[in-house]
Amino acid sequence: MGDMMKGNIAIAEAAVRAGARLYAGYPITPSTEIMEYLSDRMPEVGGVFIQAESEVAGINMVLGGAVCGVRSLTASSGPGMSLKQEGISCASDEELPLVVINVVRYGIGLGTLDSGQSDYHRGTRGGGNGDYRCIVLSPYSVQEAVELVGLAFELSEKYRMVAEIMTEAALGQMMEPCDLPEFKDATKMPGFIDGKHTNPRISPLYKNRIKEAGEIKAKYEEVKANEQRWQDGYLDDADYVFVAFGIPGRSTMGAIEQLRAEGHKVGFIRPITLWPFPEKAFEKVNPNVKGYITVETNALGQMVDDVALTVKRLRRADIPVYCLPYVLGVPAMQRIHDDFLTIEAGEMKEVY
Repeated sequence: MGDMMKGNIAIAEAAVRAGARLYAGYPITPSTEIMEYLSDRMPEVGGVFIQAESEVAGINMVLGGAVCGVRSLTASSGPGMSLKQEGISCASDEELPLVVINVVRYGIGLGTLDSGQSDYHRGTRGGGNGDYRCIVLSPYSVQEAVELVGLAFELSEKYRMVAEIMTEAALGQMMEPCDLPEFKDATKMPGFIDGKHTNPRISPLYKNRIKEAGEIKAKYEEVKANEQRWQDGYLDDADYVFVAFGIPGRSTMGAIEQLRAEGHKVGFIRPITLWPFPEKAFEKVNPNVKGYITVETNALGQMVDDVALTVKRLRRADIPVYCLPYVLGVPAMQRIHDDFLTIEAGEMKEVY
């Protein structure tokens, strides 16, 4: 068994071990422990830590690190992530690899400090102006969060994209045992600005950097084809399939074990990549499935849109899609269990 670590601290240490050598950001609850930890840790490994004057400055500083081929990251929550969107869209335009940690807190505007999943639409649709996507990874445990940090850097560099780890306040603040990865060499990526030469691919003066629509689409189609990740269970005989990510995914999986013990044929899909959305998982579902149910901690339901789009496109059938939005916090297994019984009894209206 590994060491007991708080989620935010484990994520920060995993980034250092993955070779990250620049952190720039601005404190905001519930992500601040990432910044606090790296303020000491980065200098210990020869890296650079900067507390910027704002979230806008922080994201632009890590853009500078990415331009120079240094593994760079920033972290934030809620309105802080909103302020970073222009920088993220610029990084996407310039095809710069960097990692952004979003420790999601629930709310509109300034929001609250409670755990939530209300950033799903923003994260999976790019979030800023323009035509782009970010790779979005969502862990459901501290151990998985640690593993996804290294993966985020690898995918970001492979596809020259921004990779976002969309975790939650609950996971950032909880403690669990985890095994940390071995250290990777913090070597600068080739082909970037090195202080002597400017790579024309990432220069604003390089006129041909504006891509044709087909080229942009081909890049994202490649990511969708190769990088869908998920966990699933009991899909072959399921009458109803739950879809849930992050910490609510844990509660949902527990509720499913209860329901199956009672004789209900239910299964689950837990997306690990929120973008690309794991459409391939739905191909494994019982063809006679009666409905899909998303479990989300937001007020209106957001992932339910992607589930409905996937079901309608792949299954080409009028299969109802329900949503159980629990607003904020972590939904209890018993409540998910009881709400399913209302759906099964025909007492809850579908969303799609």
